[in-house]
Amino acid sequence: MGRHFENRKESMAKTAGAKTKVYSKYGKEIYVCAKNGSTDPDSNLTLRRLIERAKKDQVPTHVIDKAIAKAEGGGGEDFHSARYEGFGPAGTVLIVDCLTDNNNRTIGDVRTCFNKAKAKIAAPGAVAHLFDHRAIFCLKHEDEDAVLEAMMEADVDVADVESEDGIVTVLAEPNEFFNVKTALAASYPEIKLEVEEISYLPQERIEIAGEDLEKFERLLEFLEDCDDVQQVYHNASFS
Repeated sequence: MGRHFENRKESMAKTAGAKTKVYSKYGKEIYVCAKNGSTDPDSNLTLRRLIERAKKDQVPTHVIDKAIAKAEGGGGEDFHSARYEGFGPAGTVLIVDCLTDNNNRTIGDVRTCFNKAKAKIAAPGAVAHLFDHRAIFCLKHEDEDAVLEAMMEADVDVADVESEDGIVTVLAEPNEFFNVKTALAASYPEIKLEVEEISYLPQERIEIAGEDLEKFERLLEFLEDCDDVQQVYHNASFS
């Protein structure tokens, strides 16, 4: 699963325009996180994790600093989270997480994305139960038992440790994120983590190809172009 998870994470930052969209999404999320909590990453662990992820995705420091400074200044936009669920081609399912200051606009935009791709928005809760909320870490290592033993020695509670194609994946509850990261850093200081994030993992995957794949990719493109969409989780599997 480790290699599969790593490979399925497509980079949006292929063009200057796409990079700008990625920076904008991170800037908004950092702003909301800092505004609703502390602007100090040392006391706001969620903000610290978000900043680390942004840096790993090559978001410039000035974008991060500007978002935090905006939160420190008070005022500004009043964003809140909104989640939409839907059905894609060939029985695929999606979770679409947004940050919005206008629910009517956002649900309209997301619904349009689904309609244009001949997909369908679902009722709240119709899809989310098909995913597991997990902290995910992937590292290049051959011995999953050794990694599991390191977690146990550090008294870290993990949900699973898997190995595939030289990549070991550690899965844990979201609240164990920093405990797992600290334990891995202490046990394998020379190894760079390939993936370190909190995500939604599908309990089952659906392999799609041909026309279904074209429709699904079109749906993802529409959603990625939507300003309010922050993350899209799905259970589609494709090459």
